[in-house]
Amino acid sequence: MALLGSILKQTIKIGKNFPRIRKRDGWKQQKQTLKKLLSKAEYTHFGEHYNFSRILNEKEYVNVFRSTVPIHDYNSMFKNWWYRSVNGEAYVCWPGRVKYFALSSGTSEASSKYIPVTKETLKSIQKGSIRQILTLANYDLPKEHFEKGILMLGGSTHLNYNGTYFEGDLSGITTGNVPFWFQHFYKPGKRIARERDWTQKLDEITRNAKNWDISVICGVPAWVQILIEKIIDFHQVKTIHEVWPNLAVYVTGGVSFSPYKVGFERLLAHPIIYMETYMASEGFIAYQERPDSEGMKMLLDNGIFYEFVPFTENNFDDDGNLNAKAQTLTLNEVEEGKEYAILLSSCSGAWRYLIGDTVRFSSLELCEIVITGRTKQFLSLCGEHLSQDNMNRAIELACHELNIDIKEFSVAGKPSGNLFAHKWYIGTDDKINVEQLKTKIDETLKVLNDDYRVERTTALKEVLLEVYPPKYFYDWMRKHGKEGGQHKFPRVLKKDRLKDWEEFLIEQKEQV
Repeated sequence: MALLGSILKQTIKIGKNFPRIRKRDGWKQQKQTLKKLLSKAEYTHFGEHYNFSRILNEKEYVNVFRSTVPIHDYNSMFKNWWYRSVNGEAYVCWPGRVKYFALSSGTSEASSKYIPVTKETLKSIQKGSIRQILTLANYDLPKEHFEKGILMLGGSTHLNYNGTYFEGDLSGITTGNVPFWFQHFYKPGKRIARERDWTQKLDEITRNAKNWDISVICGVPAWVQILIEKIIDFHQVKTIHEVWPNLAVYVTGGVSFSPYKVGFERLLAHPIIYMETYMASEGFIAYQERPDSEGMKMLLDNGIFYEFVPFTENNFDDDGNLNAKAQTLTLNEVEEGKEYAILLSSCSGAWRYLIGDTVRFSSLELCEIVITGRTKQFLSLCGEHLSQDNMNRAIELACHELNIDIKEFSVAGKPSGNLFAHKWYIGTDDKINVEQLKTKIDETLKVLNDDYRVERTTALKEVLLEVYPPKYFYDWMRKHGKEGGQHKFPRVLKKDRLKDWEEFLIEQKEQV
């Protein structure tokens, strides 16, 4: 293991000399990626239906592809194509038969989505993961760091088999397919990773924690923080570094880490490195390449061709649904600082597919992006255009300035007489001055968002705020089968989900 760690360290040092991909090269890579995807899928049912052979013979094949193939959301992609793959049919949208389907509901849908995971998808995820490992060359880490364990907190690797395919959490699928050499480092190990009961899995990791020497943790912030708190409590220590003294890196993904940072750092004895990752059920999209950079480097030659839809009222309705004639842009057409929804065409057999995330380019030159939210996770009751990015930043600043640990939060739009109100649901165990916190969030949003500031003087009459134990948020997720793994509490609650959440809160209050 020491030898393997030394080899990794040397490989990473060599990787430091690799040149960074710039925007011009990135667009060239994107065009080549699309051509490879079209060539690979040319003789699938999808490729024959949209005549990929003809598109490939066109000089302006990128534009012809975009004008020929319609934009899809999950419902249209599944209803028209992917259901055939689920039924065992081969060569539907990608060559061969799909062996795995990732179950994903994002944070805005009630029922599970079946996202195809092909062999090429798994290879692209492994390739992206290796590239992220190579970025450790940009950090001053000792050789011994690469000899320690890596804890990956994800879904169960015990997948459901449905006759023709396996289904489960993407993290469970990818963990079950890790390279043989990585198994030396991987924790919690195969047996615990197969555990389907999330509470049982956390308990087993907690009991075994002192037997491992962990240097890296990977996982969704809320669940990682819960695990660390359990380990500290069980082993009766003050910080996680008393159990894992060599813990140096936290690889976070799925949601913005900034609202969790204050509470997370209370669990540490000394600072660690935070590395952001952007891996959706549809593929590995981006990773943090540089220390302290705002954005993440997009993977532009890794089996995904990107298009970007300006996140505006012209392209999306009030519920976040894409308009039929929405404008789309390619990498060479986007602008820095503007918000876009992402379309993917990928080696998973997704074609011009809206994944539901919104991003902003923090650096066009380096092709770096920041996740700003979800197309259906925003509030605009009266034109305030409150994004998830705004919400995360307001909570982050409130936590820092008031020295509080907010583990979860969500916002809902409400009527207020003939006008409107925002209602915040805050999950924390700290003692909170509700009025102080409400004022802080409100004033911060006025600074961050001009539309919000204007509407607070007109149609957005008031801001409401209620505080609950974080346990309520996790219990609600458990009730809906969304505990652990890559599942996240929705940052915006609307319609049926809001009704269900409020009914749940009434039940909890009645039980106290």
